[in-house]
Amino acid sequence: MDITTDDIEIYKHGDKPMIIRLIRPEGNGPHPVIVDLHGGGWGKGHPSECTARGEVFAQNGIASAGLDFRQSADRYPSSLEDINYAVRWLKVHADELNLDADRVALNGQSSGGHLAMLTAMRPADPRYTTLEVEGAGRDIDASVRCVGMMWPVINPLSRYRRVVRFLEAGDPPGWVGDLRERHHTYWVDEDTMEEGNPMLALERGEELVILPSIWMQGQPDPVHDYRDPDSPLDLNEPERFVANYRKAGGTMEIVHVEQANRSDPALLGPMVDFFKANLA
Repeated sequence: MDITTDDIEIYKHGDKPMIIRLIRPEGNGPHPVIVDLHGGGWGKGHPSECTARGEVFAQNGIASAGLDFRQSADRYPSSLEDINYAVRWLKVHADELNLDADRVALNGQSSGGHLAMLTAMRPADPRYTTLEVEGAGRDIDASVRCVGMMWPVINPLSRYRRVVRFLEAGDPPGWVGDLRERHHTYWVDEDTMEEGNPMLALERGEELVILPSIWMQGQPDPVHDYRDPDSPLDLNEPERFVANYRKAGGTMEIVHVEQANRSDPALLGPMVDFFKANLA
């Protein structure tokens, strides 16, 4: 299937444009669309990181919008404001882009997976809806059909404390890098990591939107797949979240892949099937 790729400015923060990289199937539409979020520990990354999987989605009839959102020193919840805005912007402009405003999904990798789930859970949170979309009526919101995650940082607080424990013990593994600093820059403190936390939002019984979801997880993965010693459940974080999500009434499939090959577009079959089924 032929596809087209366009970088489109959808907003401007001062002199910094916010861009989506829109990858669409050619031919008849309107097409469903996935708002896709890169990783980078809330401190780096670019929509180009979503291009390879966006091309796979487009070849299967689903458009993809990789988003260039604020992060790092702009701090939480700036990313959520931008993502919420992007979902609403795409709905308003769906007709001119040959997209279907009623068939929108979220997907994200690593910290982007965290942001995808939090946006899906809280589509009407007033902290995330601060940016107005020109032409959006009251019926336009940031609700989506489903959400995908690829090795997400689903619990920023437990990951932060894990990093700190390694650093305090001395001789931390190489993956620790500057993650403590990235957490500090974006989140500022542990209270904020606890509040903007999909795992803990479920465990404290927060009223949330619970959607069909899929989690792709590489193994072994000490950065995202570990047991939190503060957890009430004797499960690693992926299985803990899935258990909490299902308890809240959600459906979630977890797909395990080899860690070394986790970014290979050839392994996206289960994700493609999930989005096809839920965006039909």
